[in-house]
Amino acid sequence: MIVAFSVTPLGVGEDVGEYVAEAVRVVRESGLPHRTDAMFTSLEGGWEECMEVVRQAVAAVEARAPRVSLVLKADIRPGVTDGLTAKVATVDRYLDGS
Repeated sequence: MIVAFSVTPLGVGEDVGEYVAEAVRVVRESGLPHRTDAMFTSLEGGWEECMEVVRQAVAAVEARAPRVSLVLKADIRPGVTDGLTAKVATVDRYLDGS
C-alpha cells in the first residue's frame, strides 16, 4: 500500500514549515520507504503500519497546533512492493520512449 498524506497545522500563522517538519520527522524515523515533496509525503507499507505512522505524524503536529488538517490518499494493492519507485520508473520508461 502507498499512502500519500499532507498534515497542515491551522491557527499558527502562515509559516508552517517547522510544524510540518515534526510530521516528516515521524515518517523518516518510521523506517518505512518514503518520499516528501512540496505538497505530500508518501510512504509504503502495510495498512496497520502506514496508518500508525500517519496517526503519529498528525499527533506530532497536533501537540503544537490548535487545529490540524489531514489530506490522505491511499493506493491499496496487495502483493505489490516497491511501488514508490516502480510507478515512477514506469512513467519514466514511457517518457524515454522505451
